[in-house]
Amino acid sequence: MLAYATQLTRDRAAAEDVVQEALVRAWRHPDSLNNGKGSVRGWLLTVVRNIVLDQIRARNRRPPEVGESPPDAAVEGDHADQVVTSMVVVDALSKLSNEHREVLEQVYLRGNTVAEAAEALGIPPGTVKSRSFYALRALREAGTERLAS
Repeated sequence: MLAYATQLTRDRAAAEDVVQEALVRAWRHPDSLNNGKGSVRGWLLTVVRNIVLDQIRARNRRPPEVGESPPDAAVEGDHADQVVTSMVVVDALSKLSNEHREVLEQVYLRGNTVAEAAEALGIPPGTVKSRSFYALRALREAGTERLAS
């Protein structure tokens, strides 16, 4: 039985499973072995063949599995959110006073330190800090208000 199942499946482990299943079926249906219609050997080999055919049919019935795309596959995101956010920021910046806008430009766009921004604008460093604080707070409020509506 094992040789026949190995020949049919071309896999020793799968053949062992098939033989085990055939023996379980024979154990559960002893009346089929003693019905006088043929040899026990013929019945067992037929059961082995039927089990292998059932496995092949079940495998062919399922649709082929498709591998997952690699996690590092480039996926282009929708840039609509970035456009909306930039529009909100531009609108909020236009509502700021010139002093606040100049401080944000020095500190965030040009990357200057507080001392460098103070020197470029001709104001004390404490004023740069307070103006940037209030400018950012105004931007945050304008952005929250705009996105909420």
